[in-house]
Amino acid sequence: MAKEAYGLADVMGDERYLAFISYFNTDLDYYECHEVMEELWLEEGRHPLLQGLLQAAVGLHHWHNDNFSGAVKLMEASLAKLSVYADVVLGLDLARLRGDLATSLAALAARPMDAPFRAFELGVLDEPLVNAVANWEKARRDG
Repeated sequence: MAKEAYGLADVMGDERYLAFISYFNTDLDYYECHEVMEELWLEEGRHPLLQGLLQAAVGLHHWHNDNFSGAVKLMEASLAKLSVYADVVLGLDLARLRGDLATSLAALAARPMDAPFRAFELGVLDEPLVNAVANWEKARRDG
């Protein structure tokens, strides 16, 4: 049976979670993803779901910077952690994320020394979460 994100219900309204999604999908700034999610992950008792999301971002950061072995290590760890959760958790399409991680790992395995970087997005399936991220982005733009 797939795990749920017990104890994390409030995370969906947390500014850091909204920032994580925005940095991941809009800015493709995986370093900032890491910064905001690490803080949230530590505050939430090092929850493995949050760690899996964090590792996906760090894996993309490594790949984007041509650290292919680091990308593989983090993406494999992310996939392992996320594989035990339901397909949709905290408003995110984890089934899609797991598929994107697997596709990325296959690309990295096929060309371990020079796989061209391919970004992917977090699928956000919860309409209030989509709106909250958009509002966070607007507030950031408006200063």
